[in-house]
Amino acid sequence: MPASVPVHDDRPAGLHGADTDATYDRAGFGAAVPRGRRPALVVVDLTRGFTEPDFPSGADLTAEVTATAALVSAAREHGVPVIYTAISYTVAEAEGDAIAWLRKAPGMRSLREGSEAVALDPRLEYRRDDHLVLKKGASAFHGTGLAALLAGQGADTVLVCGATTSGCVRATAVDAVQSGFNTLVVREACGDRARGPHDAALFDLQAKYADVVGLDDALTYLDSLPA
Repeated sequence: MPASVPVHDDRPAGLHGADTDATYDRAGFGAAVPRGRRPALVVVDLTRGFTEPDFPSGADLTAEVTATAALVSAAREHGVPVIYTAISYTVAEAEGDAIAWLRKAPGMRSLREGSEAVALDPRLEYRRDDHLVLKKGASAFHGTGLAALLAGQGADTVLVCGATTSGCVRATAVDAVQSGFNTLVVREACGDRARGPHDAALFDLQAKYADVVGLDDALTYLDSLPA
């Protein structure tokens, strides 16, 4: 078992009230997650269709993209794999009825392969040695080879960031821990279309699945890794 670096309890305190916090504490939720020596960074769906408000599915995620760029830079400095994800549908998939999620969220039909909406945000420096996982659903693990890719990289910990917090970030983080990886979600590097769902998703992730950490904490963790 690889050695772990010290953990820090970075939970947003009292977000939903003292009674809620007490209920979750009594139930045994919210323990700190170990941080391994071989992390990977998964950047979820920071494509133009989500990070730019001119797209129907998008919002202004400038601050979140900037925070993610800092994580990517630190990851590369320490040899940590960087994996980007993007939702992308063929014309037949977008216009057909085979994908159940599109019946519930028809706005996602605009995320068609080759379109500007599915292009990674140009403010993120994508390199040829980075990985890009294309997906059809919310979780970056569902129907993809992400779990095998992380295992092949020897990863023991996954840092998750991206968009949207209440959708694809949450689904990816849940599946990351269910796939056996210690999971950290970087608060400032996650964005959503509205504050309420964003806050609720982070509360739920912290309680049950991952450590929700600040950007400075995540950068300190990366800086602590051995050369």
